[in-house]
Amino acid sequence: MTARAFNDPQTRDDGFSLLELMVVVVILSILALVIVPRIIDRPDQARVARVQSDLSVIEQAVELYRLDNFRYPTTAQGLAALVTAPTTEPVPPNYSASGYTPRLPQDPWGAPYQYLSPGVHGEFDIFTFGADGVAGGEGVSADVGTWNRE
Repeated sequence: MTARAFNDPQTRDDGFSLLELMVVVVILSILALVIVPRIIDRPDQARVARVQSDLSVIEQAVELYRLDNFRYPTTAQGLAALVTAPTTEPVPPNYSASGYTPRLPQDPWGAPYQYLSPGVHGEFDIFTFGADGVAGGEGVSADVGTWNRE
């Protein structure tokens, strides 16, 4: 092989050396260690944000119910009173023909929202038990309600 043939672009083999590939793998690994934990945490933040949004919507519907009927739905009537007229006492005198919300959302973990009237923290409490579905907890398993919205 002549010197000219060695430098000729048509005869030279193009590709990456093992060292170059290893450097790229190390760089990608370092980036993954920094970025992946931040991305993994986002679904939990999104679920909590959705709970906050749902609580606001449900709370507004409960307030509209009170404006029309002069009282909040009872705990026994529950949030279902926002979708269909309650038949248990006290029956609302001015129930809106279309209800107060078309449907009740479930929390991001698939459970129904809880309702207490009178509430422990206010005139009424709307809340979810979080990811674990049990009262109490921390982080994504913490209870989120109308009393601790951000």
